[in-house]
Amino acid sequence: MKKRVLKRLMAVCAAALVTLSACGDSAIDDAIKSAESVNNSTESSVIESTEQGGEQVVVDPLAFKEGTVLRMACGYNNAKTGLRFDADVAKEGVTLADGITYHTGDFKPTWVEVQKTLGFTIEDKYEGDKDVDNFTKWTADAGTLASVDMFSGSASQLQQGGAAGQVVNIAEYLDMMPNLKAFLADKPIVRMALTGSVEGDDAGAIYASPYFDGLDDIEKMPLMRADWVVTLLDGDGEFTAASSDKTAKPVYQPYMPTSGKVEIEVVKADGSGVEKVTKNYDAAGNIVANMNAKGSMSGVEAVNMLRTYIDQAYNGYYGTTRSNLFIGQNAAWDADEMVALLRCVVSNSATLNANGTKVQGLFSREEANNSRRADIYRIAGILFGVRGLESRQDFLYFDKDGKLHDARTEEATYAALLRMNDMVKEGLISADFVASSTDVNTKSDNYLKDDFGFMSYDYNQTQTIFNENGTLQDGEKYMAVMIPVARWNDGTGEKFMRFTESWRSAKPGGWAISKPGVGDDEDKLHAALKLIDYAYSEEGHILMSYGPAAFRDDANTFDFYGEQMPHISAKNYEDLWKLAKGNYTNYARQYLGSTLSFNKTQAFEMECTTAVGKEGLKNVTTAISYGLIKHPELSLESNMWYTIVPTVLPTSETDNDTLKGYTELSGSFSTNKLENNILLNVIIRGTTAENNTATGIAASQAASTIMNDWHGKQYLAIKQQAWESLKDYAAANFK
Repeated sequence: MKKRVLKRLMAVCAAALVTLSACGDSAIDDAIKSAESVNNSTESSVIESTEQGGEQVVVDPLAFKEGTVLRMACGYNNAKTGLRFDADVAKEGVTLADGITYHTGDFKPTWVEVQKTLGFTIEDKYEGDKDVDNFTKWTADAGTLASVDMFSGSASQLQQGGAAGQVVNIAEYLDMMPNLKAFLADKPIVRMALTGSVEGDDAGAIYASPYFDGLDDIEKMPLMRADWVVTLLDGDGEFTAASSDKTAKPVYQPYMPTSGKVEIEVVKADGSGVEKVTKNYDAAGNIVANMNAKGSMSGVEAVNMLRTYIDQAYNGYYGTTRSNLFIGQNAAWDADEMVALLRCVVSNSATLNANGTKVQGLFSREEANNSRRADIYRIAGILFGVRGLESRQDFLYFDKDGKLHDARTEEATYAALLRMNDMVKEGLISADFVASSTDVNTKSDNYLKDDFGFMSYDYNQTQTIFNENGTLQDGEKYMAVMIPVARWNDGTGEKFMRFTESWRSAKPGGWAISKPGVGDDEDKLHAALKLIDYAYSEEGHILMSYGPAAFRDDANTFDFYGEQMPHISAKNYEDLWKLAKGNYTNYARQYLGSTLSFNKTQAFEMECTTAVGKEGLKNVTTAISYGLIKHPELSLESNMWYTIVPTVLPTSETDNDTLKGYTELSGSFSTNKLENNILLNVIIRGTTAENNTATGIAASQAASTIMNDWHGKQYLAIKQQAWESLKDYAAANFK
């Protein structure tokens, strides 16, 4: 146990001894034993003595003075999602389900409850900055950092801050934080991801409280206008239309086989089990090869060619509901079939859009924001069997033997991105994505409201709300669909399977305790530690997800993956739609003040998902439950290819300084607005000379240049050494 923890326990024992001195040696012995038990406790954060005169003496190792002030520069990336109401949210006043009218500057319900429950007072110092900017602002100098007690930042920044002596090492107090301790004991990769140091006095350090936007669950998935797929593919006889456009001159080439047979496991249409279907290329050919041989054709002819292919390749398995190849529980689609479908979609605008607007194929949520545009290269990963494009840390993934790889330095990445560029050349990816201009900031609700966007890759709940918030009309349906079949090699040989890297683990941000801020003030330190530990208790978990009891229906619960969770109240659900148009995440953060950090359950989100959203999600999660959609695990697997990369690795201060010097790596793959991102450049521009500029690189040279000239090799060596050290430390110390 660390010296300062032992010192605190000794103080606790001393206080208890004073109280018990008149009660005899037996009571004193019991108090000492109780204090010693804190080191192993995972049930309670209090030390309890024996009863004396009908009363029981209770001493809390994290006790602090009532009304202790915590200066908190904590929030979630903008002013609307801080601890208090922003003017844009509160406006002239907003009355919520607890019957209280909140105004600008008032604490949000969750944080009113936190202060009341834990007994400290918050002085809010958050100024609406993103995590990375927030960290930079408050750590600018020691004096500035001394003016706050808690602050938020990216996980890697907070780790670096810990190494520099700016952040309190929470691990020193973990034995006094039973809820967090128990939570981490059950999740080895998460505990490893939080470990900021494996050597010296701070070995095993934890510099930030982890943040989970859901845990051990799928995150993003493909979404399609299901009604369009039905319109184009279902029914007897041939597809007909009064008019259609010509498909573009073919550029994209087959990814899947052009001959032979491939067996694919699917969930049965009724969800009752698993069965195998065959893609028979000998009987049907490859649909892309078939279309390419024909060249440019009418949209009607393209649809009928795809219909015929589905009937022949699957030997009538889908019958006249061919749409189930893409949108059904028993879906088996792959990248080539998706490209064929996109060709059909964009060449049949007159059928799919009553206004005659040119229909776009694959789009991103915000076409002028790299954080959303990046979803176009992320979907390339699941389409073409490429790891690292949705990693929890940079672009890293493990191979079978535990060696780290960086997707930015691998030829397979750029081969996949050039396939996406082929789609761009055919007009299958939205024109506004390609334009990527601040003047063209088309968003998903524009695409759906005006019926000119077909498909994206995004969060299910926030995107399927468009089915019920007035964006889509009766009969229109935008839903999550199955993860595609692709060629994957997990180190044991290539196989056709479904795999997603979009898996929920610790997010790359969190809240930390300012070492200069709390200084020697034990009350402040204990209040901050108490907040973090409380958030991982059962009560705190619910509060940080749902908000206070007035916003929940605790008397009625439902099963969420084996855990009983409360329903939200009827008034709260009404406000969700009235104030946030059904967007659970925005509503929780902006109005309730929940889900800003710590451990958010997806139960609240599941309950607030639309009927269409639940339908698509059920198809996907059923496939996961049968093992048909594989994913990274939050544990050390015998085949490390299936182990999720920790969100951060414990690099030394020297290594951190070295990594900061690799400016090409840090500056050329940005997801900030319209900053430079080589992966997006390749999708948009391919191998053209435009990429070979001061801020970009030609796709044909990217992998080798990044590895050899941009310090990719050195970057990997530093990360690999950090991983090996972490693995050895964990094996010896995390039991």
